[in-house]
Amino acid sequence: MAIDIKDTAHALGAAAIMGLLPARPRLLALGEPTHGEDALLDLRNELFRQLVEEEGYRTIAIESDCMMGLVVDAYVTSGTGTLDEVMVRGISHGWGASAANRELVRWMRAYNEGRPAADRLRFAGFDGPLEITGAASPRQALTALHGYLAARVDADLLPCTADTLDRLLGADDRWTDPAAMWDPARSLGQSAEAGELRLLADDLAALLDEQTPHLIAATSRDDWDRARLYGRTAIGLLRYHHWMADTSPARLTRLVGVRDQMMAENLLAVAARGPALVHAHNSHLQREKSTMRMGGKPLEWWGAGALVSARLGGAYAFVATALGTIRHQGVDTPPPDTVEGILYALLGDRCVIDAARLATALGDALPAPRVSSWFGYAPVDPARLAGSDGIVFVKDVVRRSR
Repeated sequence: MAIDIKDTAHALGAAAIMGLLPARPRLLALGEPTHGEDALLDLRNELFRQLVEEEGYRTIAIESDCMMGLVVDAYVTSGTGTLDEVMVRGISHGWGASAANRELVRWMRAYNEGRPAADRLRFAGFDGPLEITGAASPRQALTALHGYLAARVDADLLPCTADTLDRLLGADDRWTDPAAMWDPARSLGQSAEAGELRLLADDLAALLDEQTPHLIAATSRDDWDRARLYGRTAIGLLRYHHWMADTSPARLTRLVGVRDQMMAENLLAVAARGPALVHAHNSHLQREKSTMRMGGKPLEWWGAGALVSARLGGAYAFVATALGTIRHQGVDTPPPDTVEGILYALLGDRCVIDAARLATALGDALPAPRVSSWFGYAPVDPARLAGSDGIVFVKDVVRRSR
């Protein structure tokens, strides 16, 4: 029996998304096909509120620096700092200036006011301390891990002193030189000092795991979790810097792969804490391999969603977002023979679509791939429809008035 495409769509809401899934996932990943659109972040905020109130979700994880995210989490859970400070210091990539991100943080703080710790909402950044122009120094993560351990275990067990770390790290601007992104010779990631730091970071993280019962009893599980974040981040950054210094053809592929591996490890840690909504670009959250062109070369790697899905199975769900128009960016009405064009002609403003049923309704003759007129928007790949558990379709993205 033929399936009418209209029958694959439902009014957008958390309940409709959950209705597409066999059970409540540990991680519900909501992708976006472009960054910086508050209309999409408003939608994310709306869904998160519904997931909190109707489905018991208590964490949101966004594509932002995991170390900076600790600042936001401290604010929403305990009121540390001010909202203005947190938006500057707590969200990376310049997205702290987003009105929708500000509203999310404000609402989370208001929700938590007066609630017991076990019922409070939590915030996590799950990206590494990375930007397109380069990577952070491993100093913050590495010294924080060392400091946590030095205060609680015998000095004889530590592989080094704080002074040794400081000497090996040197000046931070040696690590953050933006020229190193395109010139491996400008990176110190394969220097003798960096090699020694990688060994020390591994030893410190191993010691943290070895001392788990003592450390949780002496501090708290939250403190121990935070220290594990320091360890993951230090190791990941040192690995990233190593590949920045590499001169082989694999350099860029390894860089994007290391970034998504860091994302995946952070998401698995979030999942261990309880059900969470994850928000990032579709390319980071999809189950299939990710692809892009960088430095004039085609790259292909397993993204965070693919890595996490392989580990969590049915406890991971991915809902992609597709758009009709973003007229202020020059993305106009989609061609009628594309997935977006078919949905644009048949559906209303916002809906959630059963991706598997949509793929069946479209049949064997795949729609044409849409070609974006703007580099910042990644259209739906019609060959990958069935790889997502659902699709959120937004017919027209309108810029929020300032």
